[in-house]
Amino acid sequence: MDHAPASLTRQAVSATLHCLTGCAIGEVLGMVIGTALGWGTLATIALAVVLAFVFGYSLTIRPVLRSGLALKAAVGVALAADTVSIAVMEVVDNAVMLLVPGAMEAGLATWLFWAALAFSLAVAFVVTVPVNRWMIARGKGHAVVHQNHH
Repeated sequence: MDHAPASLTRQAVSATLHCLTGCAIGEVLGMVIGTALGWGTLATIALAVVLAFVFGYSLTIRPVLRSGLALKAAVGVALAADTVSIAVMEVVDNAVMLLVPGAMEAGLATWLFWAALAFSLAVAFVVTVPVNRWMIARGKGHAVVHQNHH
């Protein structure tokens, strides 16, 4: 693996974008479902976090399965590659949503809800890039996925 600083940063940005995709799908879906059903803040956040992990892992498992790994091994790769990244992204994303006044109570048709959600995902991305960079430099995190691509 190339350990040049620029290469590590590029790999970390790529890994974080991958994570952001799964997290954003799950987060948006969870927030929309919870808000539309009139659920409370904690239930909505719990659903969003569960869906973020489901979608995040599934976006890793699919290509790893295509590379020829068995399902059990592919799940192991996804857990090793994405758990820390998704967890950091979800903690930051949901903390920001909670800190934006009125964001969790705003309806789906309000700019506040969507602006806060977009902002929270952007902040989570910025915070998670250095975490992924640190892990990739040590052969962990998303580096595990690249070891399993043939």
